[in-house]
Amino acid sequence: MLRRVRQSLRQVLYLMARRPALLCGAIVLSVLLILAVKFTCSRAKNVVAAARPPLRFFSAEAPVVDLYLGQLDQVERLRSVAEVSLIFFYAPWCAHSMAARQEVQLVAKKLAKQVQFVAVNCWWSQGKCRKLNRFYQYPIIHLFYRRFGPIEYKGPFVAPYVESFILRVITPLTYLPSRATLEEFLSYHEPRVVGFFQFNSSPQPPGYITFLSSALQALKRDFRGVVRFGVVTNRQVAEAISLKEDESVYLHRRFNSSLIFPRRERNFTSEAICSWVFEHRETVLQWLQPPETKSRLLERELTKGPALLLFLPHNPLGSKPNPILQQVADIAVRYHSCDNKYHSSSDKSFTSHSLCCQSVVFPESSTSVCEVCLSLLRRGSTSSSTHCSFASTAQGGELLQSYLRHFCLHQLPAPLSIKTATSVGCSNFLNSYSPFVQYSACCRKVEPQLNNESSSQAKEGPDMQKVPLPPHPSSIPPSSAPQQEGDGITGLRCQTNRTLRFYVLDVALNWPLAVRLGASGNRSTPRHQEADAHADESGDGSFAAIVNLKDEVHYVLHRNPATTLTESLEAFIRNFSAPYSLLQRHLVGEEDKKGGEGEARRPDQHQPSPPRPLITELTTSSFLPSVMDLQRDVLLFYYTQWCGFCSVLNHIIIQLARLLQGNSTITVARVNVARNDLPWEFMVDHVPSILLFPRYRKHLSVKFPDDLPITLPNLLHFILQHSGSPHYADKPVTSSGEADGPGASAVLRAEFLVLQREVQALHHARERLSQQLAQLWRENRRLTFDAHSLGAQNAALQRERHSLEEQHREKSLQLGEAVRRLQELADTSENLLNENTLLRILLKALKDRTEAEVERKETEQKRSHMAS
Repeated sequence: MLRRVRQSLRQVLYLMARRPALLCGAIVLSVLLILAVKFTCSRAKNVVAAARPPLRFFSAEAPVVDLYLGQLDQVERLRSVAEVSLIFFYAPWCAHSMAARQEVQLVAKKLAKQVQFVAVNCWWSQGKCRKLNRFYQYPIIHLFYRRFGPIEYKGPFVAPYVESFILRVITPLTYLPSRATLEEFLSYHEPRVVGFFQFNSSPQPPGYITFLSSALQALKRDFRGVVRFGVVTNRQVAEAISLKEDESVYLHRRFNSSLIFPRRERNFTSEAICSWVFEHRETVLQWLQPPETKSRLLERELTKGPALLLFLPHNPLGSKPNPILQQVADIAVRYHSCDNKYHSSSDKSFTSHSLCCQSVVFPESSTSVCEVCLSLLRRGSTSSSTHCSFASTAQGGELLQSYLRHFCLHQLPAPLSIKTATSVGCSNFLNSYSPFVQYSACCRKVEPQLNNESSSQAKEGPDMQKVPLPPHPSSIPPSSAPQQEGDGITGLRCQTNRTLRFYVLDVALNWPLAVRLGASGNRSTPRHQEADAHADESGDGSFAAIVNLKDEVHYVLHRNPATTLTESLEAFIRNFSAPYSLLQRHLVGEEDKKGGEGEARRPDQHQPSPPRPLITELTTSSFLPSVMDLQRDVLLFYYTQWCGFCSVLNHIIIQLARLLQGNSTITVARVNVARNDLPWEFMVDHVPSILLFPRYRKHLSVKFPDDLPITLPNLLHFILQHSGSPHYADKPVTSSGEADGPGASAVLRAEFLVLQREVQALHHARERLSQQLAQLWRENRRLTFDAHSLGAQNAALQRERHSLEEQHREKSLQLGEAVRRLQELADTSENLLNENTLLRILLKALKDRTEAEVERKETEQKRSHMAS
């Protein structure tokens, strides 16, 4: 190999020696190649330009120290000086940081004297913040309370929420000086924690700092500060909640026994106290704040069971509790009160239990007797006015007797004796139950008696224990239906297996979610304007919906303007908890744009009507009117936007619609089932699916066979085979009662109509009475609010009078002080004038004396000179 290389080099040198021009050309090409490589490499160094130095992110007028170069060391220096400091980490290019900047500036202008606001640019590559921290999102707010921190703020970047969080950090503890303040502190529905510390021996007891740190630890977990911490320093006040030992922590609970922190079992540290509080607290209302990014927060909560989502207007800076939130909290507390300790006045005055009993004897056995009692949870009813209705043999009575027969046949035989005439037994048959209506039954077997004494003993019998028996749906009288208005909800959580969880959301921040659930509003307008518009419609700006993720249904509360929020929510919860609920499933669908365009063009009557579309796009609102049109055969195509097979079939559906375009009796339609909810009877198990609803026979809809390929010939054959014919229009479906002619069914039908009219009249009377009661309640509430407002105005005027008197007193004192000072100045000036006059006299006398001395000396000098 080396020999070949040497030979090739010798040949090249030999050629160059013979041709010098070739040697010069090779040298020139080499030099040009070197120069080209040099210029290219030197230019490549200047391709990436240096980053521009960052600029101030906050305005110079804002009271925020903007460290736009990422000086993290200055942050530590500023934080060590201030008692409470807020650190705002941002990226200049981040839109969320730009939006939060305005909110932070508003808060800084209010709290600049109490909090040190510092903003740090954590995106500048040469800054210390970027080198030491790795943030995955911006902006981030950290709060420091003295040496404790950082406390990360995880709420919405809205000025009221940020300010409320800062105020909670500034004052994490509430001082409770008296029993009245303690009772008021424990009266709210939020979890409350009270610490007892005596400040007699030292300025700060050892456990006080730990308790203060536990309150700040709670703010780390919940930025809203739902768990409130209070401190008691008076032993008499602490004895009201059974706190006798110093440095004790008390957790107040409503439904279970309140707890005291076990110092012997756990370490007395801030983390241990905070974990203990969050582990044993009771929560009836839970705040939800879904982030504006992808999150599974709602899914985690909704998978726990049915949820009542309440969208309420909320002001985090409100000095007084929100009255709407207080009403909802009262409903939630009564709903969870299973021990019936928290009955409201309305529940106590109107709720009563009615009991009706009836004996049932089986025809096939003369010795089996059962006593059946119907217990009704009624409002405002007495035993005398209670309407008892038991299931007859024709209407559900066979099911009731089947339970009793099964119970009587399987009773254990009691020992026979002369003194014991009957054998009594009770059993529990539970396959379903109602929280408002229940049956109880106790059966006994009557044995042959020997004399009258034993028969009398048999009639008396021992006390029978009553057990619930499930009622048949048809056996429940209409007056005792659980959907009836007026039933209380106290303890309903423990009376039904459809337990609700209460969640509260801020309507201004979560308005798009409320619209998606069924709130009325335009999605194109800003959410604050939508929330205000909705507030104008509902009166108090609230919206409520029950979401049952397991059953894939949700219900929306449609409030009656004549009822209050409490009445509407109670009826809404009762109807959901009832075994046979009257609530209608709310269907959410896309907005019908064509309908909106038609309404916009309605004033102009001269415009031509729009042409009929080739394929009708159905929505939730237009589904039933279009599909159930008796004059048309409707071929419905179910699809979704994410289904690939549906997109493949689009051209076939379009060709079919073009072929049938001239036929006015056939409509080709499609519906997006991913964006439009449909009634359960019209849903399909997979997409794509095709259904045909023939005219005049809508109840005989036909599904396209799954084993056939979806092609144009197969679809045409399917339509021609199952389409409706005009002769079906002359054959209406007749009921069995009409086919039998006049007779017993006609009499029963007439009686049913009479009863129906009577029930309607009773319903109207009840509605009028309810309206009158609601009007009286509203007037009473208005008068109460007026009295409160007048009292508040009087108190404000009294405070203003006191403040004016204090100002007058202060001004009088200041004026007297000024007069005294002026008098002192006048006396001082007079003394100065006298002294000045005296000094002038002395100076004049001294000057005269000096002149006399000078003249004397000159005279003596002249005499001496003359003498010499």
